[in-house]
Amino acid sequence: MKTRTNTIRNLVVTAMLGAVATVLMALDFSIPFLIPAFVKMDVSELPALLASFSLGPVYGVAVCLIKNVINVFFTTTGGIGEVCNFLLGASFVGVAGLVYRYKKTRLGAVIGALVGAVVMAVVSVPVNYFISYPVYAAMFGGMDKVLAAYEALRPGSDGLLECLLVFNAPFTLVKGLIDAVLTFLIYKPLSPVLHGRR
Repeated sequence: MKTRTNTIRNLVVTAMLGAVATVLMALDFSIPFLIPAFVKMDVSELPALLASFSLGPVYGVAVCLIKNVINVFFTTTGGIGEVCNFLLGASFVGVAGLVYRYKKTRLGAVIGALVGAVVMAVVSVPVNYFISYPVYAAMFGGMDKVLAAYEALRPGSDGLLECLLVFNAPFTLVKGLIDAVLTFLIYKPLSPVLHGRR
């Protein structure tokens, strides 16, 4: 009975965090002087990281799935943006949660978040190179237009792979680190709610 109650509570908490993540994903914004405007910054992995640390990595990945499934109905990218967002977010919170699962200390959480952010940054290169950017190029008139947005910031950029390594991977790493910092700031006050303690 207790196990069933815990499972139900975990599912409810996951659904709530998924709803918060959906709202945060909709509040994305551009940083036009650092990266092309079509690459957006958001902190929607924050609720997923909270779920991964408090409930386990599977729940963190589930939060990533919930927010992206809901946002497909409002997409401007034909759904490819949501697919890639899920892959990157799942790699981040999944790895962070796995590390924390085997080292349940504050240091373990820090290490997990750092490793997860690095993994997400690394994964962003092949995901963007093979999945998102070819689709964006087809949707928006060719790869030349995509590369022109990068060349406006860094003249002489040599192809898509270099642009992803110079711009997207560091941007993704910083995005993960921001989510991690925010998580550590609010985790303790929210811990009783997340763990079902009064």
